[in-house]
Amino acid sequence: MQAMKIVVVLFLIAILVSLGTALFSLMRNKEASNKTVKALTLRVALSVSLFILLMIAYKMGWIQPHGVS
Repeated sequence: MQAMKIVVVLFLIAILVSLGTALFSLMRNKEASNKTVKALTLRVALSVSLFILLMIAYKMGWIQPHGVS
């Protein structure tokens, strides 16, 4: 359970770093460059991978949903 929390946080940090890299590249060049496109593609790939990982972890019983009370 604790390991999954760490993995999810690491994925979220990687997604934010990729988004920041794309923003920095876009602001520096003032036009859509190849570096910006690659960073945004990586961000989308990381987001989809995180979603798939969460679905697999739920199916395997590694994580359990809880109600909001």
